[in-house]
Amino acid sequence: VQLVESGGGLVQPGGSLRLSCAASGIMFSSYTMGWYRQAPGEARALVASMTSGGTTSYTDSVKGRFAISRDNAKNTVYLQMNSLKPEDTAVYYCNAGRFFTSYWGQGTQVTVSS
Repeated sequence: VQLVESGGGLVQPGGSLRLSCAASGIMFSSYTMGWYRQAPGEARALVASMTSGGTTSYTDSVKGRFAISRDNAKNTVYLQMNSLKPEDTAVYYCNAGRFFTSYWGQGTQVTVSS
């Protein structure tokens, strides 16, 4: 099983980034896909998730700014991040979860700074 994130980088406050996570080795369409983030000195926390049925959930601090989507034909989940703030700076991780199984990507750094 592999989850490979891409799309991170340095962006100015107010800017946008789109993260991608390509999955292999799992029946992608049957998994809940999530994006988590971890800032230095803080615990990893859920940012957004999408169930296999398409139900989405967001942490309050990103509602209205971030959007999660998935393309089951491409085994890929996306996180569109708009109106980025310095407090969004973190390593972003992709997660695939189903029942008691959970897989993680290696993470991609997002830095929001002027």
